[in-house]
Amino acid sequence: MESFADIQNLIKADVEKTNQVLIQHLSSDVALINQMSGYIINAGGKRLRPLLLLLCARASNYQGNHHYLMAVVIELIHTATLLHDDIVDESHSRRGKETANEVWGNAASVLVGDFLYSRAFEMMVEPDSMQIMRILSKATNEIAQGEVLQLLNCQNAALTEAEYYQVIERKTAVLFQAATQIGGILSEVDAAQEQALRAYGLHLGNAFQIIDDVLDYQSDADTMGKEVGDDLSEGKATLPMIYALKNASPKDRQLLEEAINNADNSKIEQVIDILQSVNAFDYTHKQAQKSADLAKQSLDSLQDSKYKEALILLCDLSLQRKS
Repeated sequence: MESFADIQNLIKADVEKTNQVLIQHLSSDVALINQMSGYIINAGGKRLRPLLLLLCARASNYQGNHHYLMAVVIELIHTATLLHDDIVDESHSRRGKETANEVWGNAASVLVGDFLYSRAFEMMVEPDSMQIMRILSKATNEIAQGEVLQLLNCQNAALTEAEYYQVIERKTAVLFQAATQIGGILSEVDAAQEQALRAYGLHLGNAFQIIDDVLDYQSDADTMGKEVGDDLSEGKATLPMIYALKNASPKDRQLLEEAINNADNSKIEQVIDILQSVNAFDYTHKQAQKSADLAKQSLDSLQDSKYKEALILLCDLSLQRKS
């Protein structure tokens, strides 16, 4: 295996079944919900989080059917957070398409996001596992806390790396962690293997988000499906910026501080030049690599299989991605 497509082909039957379950459970007798759900489903995306759950279930030799439902639950929670995020961030595009709030307005997006959350909670009782319900309810709550933390940290040029990691772990990594841990719980692995899968998800989620924050400065609108410098225009101090603020000259630091404190990306080219001059992107990539390496190490106790190989490959692909 060498590519993400190879991984998808490895569990093609599981992915197709999960997509069927997703479409089935998004059905509603409310026309607007069906319209928006169809729009969201067709918006693209790799559906990495449900894929992780499916892979972890197979890697730990799961033989049942609940992994389809739980993968859909993970995807519904993730999609609900995106709907609400786009409203908070006043985003106009995602994955190269207009956001739902741009098409239908904020009110409809909030309410359909609530529908997705509630449908996810309706589905998560199916395996009759209090442990799974506890993990998912806690993860959902932590995601909400992460979003509030990020909102509070906007236009704060004094944000520290420790505070940045608090945000990304709650905002992003916690759902990766829930997906991989639940894959093990469904398979009834022992406590050590469950914790190993949980750690894998946490570290992979961190690596994924760190690279996402680099791409906001280094990619392009056509590739990312959103505008370059969106984080800066929202006043978000991500890891490249935090590093640059500590290492730039006083003059350059002042420009960066003003950009963050005023949520101003009008000087985005100068900002990128400063980040490059202090090797902020190299530093950030190294931190992502550390997280990816920790994710790989977490899988050491897992029995060798083609599914384990796929999980390891995902660590490398998360560092190489362009969108």
